[in-house]
This record gives sequence, structure tokens and C-alpha cells, in this order.
Amino acid sequence: MSFSTLVSGALLADHLSDPGWRVFDCRHQLNDPEAGARAYAAGHLPGASFLHLDRDLSGPMNGSNGRHPLPDPLLLAARLGAAGVSPETQVVAYDDSGGMIAVRLWWLLRWLGHEHVAVLDGGIDRWSAEGRPLTTELPEVVATTFAGAPREGVASTQEVLADVQHGQFCLIDARSPDRFRGENETLDPVGGHIPGARNRFFRDNLDSDGCFRPAAELRREFLALLAGIEPQKAVMSCGSGVTACHNLLAMEIAGLSGARLYAGSWSEWCSDPSRPVVSRAS
Repeated sequence: MSFSTLVSGALLADHLSDPGWRVFDCRHQLNDPEAGARAYAAGHLPGASFLHLDRDLSGPMNGSNGRHPLPDPLLLAARLGAAGVSPETQVVAYDDSGGMIAVRLWWLLRWLGHEHVAVLDGGIDRWSAEGRPLTTELPEVVATTFAGAPREGVASTQEVLADVQHGQFCLIDARSPDRFRGENETLDPVGGHIPGARNRFFRDNLDSDGCFRPAAELRREFLALLAGIEPQKAVMSCGSGVTACHNLLAMEIAGLSGARLYAGSWSEWCSDPSRPVVSRAS
């Protein structure tokens, strides 16, 4: 049996010694890029390896492709293989921020055609609150070959720009409401959002314990947001293509599959001043 959305701490605990499972710590802080590595060294789930958002789960920036461009798929596949992920491996990703970063690994693996990947619901915080162990020991990893290739699921800036004019799909922005309005922007040089975008703050997918809310609730709210548009015609964005994956996972949990990711998101969009912007400040 494999898992493709969420796993509980109890389920993962039963599989920590399972050679067919690999666990990855994806903790990261945007304002302190090495914080995740330090946290991993201080204590992580037994058997977990660390993957860095900037170095492992993103490609190089060139000034016009956003803050977290998609990694080269061949390099990503090689990195995953070196980390012990084969086509049959059940992967579990976790972080300490409600899945905010772990969802990036979840989406990337699915992008490469690997369906056996899930996020640890509640992350390391819930794991620890349930009294489960942490360790500072590094895992013994047996490298293997990961075979994966990119599939559809990415919307380009050109497609998004064309949609601003023609309205063929539903663009949903996962950033906080204030950043969506163009207020309190500290990460990107321009504040605001893409014309026509709708706002769904990714943290609205979580309950007060940092776990994903029930599927029925997520389904009801996303259907209301889509307002009759098919899930396959939805495109998710955010600041740099990371938290947008949180909404993609929430839709998958809700049984609303098929939405795409605008990987460059706002940070790529606003790098070209000729592209239109909606901002309360404008």
C-alpha cells in the first residue's frame, strides 16, 4: 500500500525501519537559509535525510525566473537517487511550518511521475508533541537509481499573461492577504498580485494544531473559490512557487485533482515591469 497525500505520525512510526520508506527533513526559513540545516543537526526524525530548499529543491536564479526556480529534472532525479529514492520508494516529507516547505518535495516528486510521496501531517512539531523520538544520528543511505521525467502540470508566464487577457483558467494565489493586496511586501521588490488572481492563503488549509483540515471542508471551500471552474483549469501561484504547492496538496486531499503550478509565481511575474500588477498601493 502506498500513500500520496498525508501520513500520520503513528503510521510513519510503524515504518521507520521499513527499507522501502525514505523520510526527508525539509525545514527552511526564508530569512535564514541555513536555519533548516542547523535544526536538522540538532535533532530530526530517525532515518531522515535533509534536503535544502535552495540547493536541492530549486534551480539557480537568473534575475527573471523567480526566487525558487524549478530544479533541473535530471539533477533532481540524480539527487533523489543518491538519497536512496527508487521508483518503488515511499517518500515522506516533513517540516516545522505546517507543510509549507515539505509540499515542495511532494509536488516535485509527483512532477517527475513519482506518486508514492506524502507529507507528514503536523510535521515534526506534532511528532514531538506525541512523544515520538528525535535523533542526531545521520542515516545510512544506500544510493540507487531514480527514474523520473517531468510531466504536465506547470503553467508558464506566457500562459498566465495570455490568461490575464482572455480568462481561460482560475489563478489562485497562496500568499497572505496583506501581501496579495500589495501591503507589507518584504520578499519581492514589487507588491501586489496578478490581475484576475483569487486569494487562498495556504494557512487556511490547516487547523489550529497545524494539521490539514478535513477533506470535506477543503473541498467545500475550494469549490466555492473555483466558482464553477473545473479543477483542471486552476493554476496555483504564490511568491516563488513553494507555498502554492500547499494549495495543490489541499486540493488533492479534497479530491480535486488536476490543477497546475505557476512555478515562477509572483517573484517571476514582477521581475518584468511591463507585466500588469494589481495593488492597493497603485
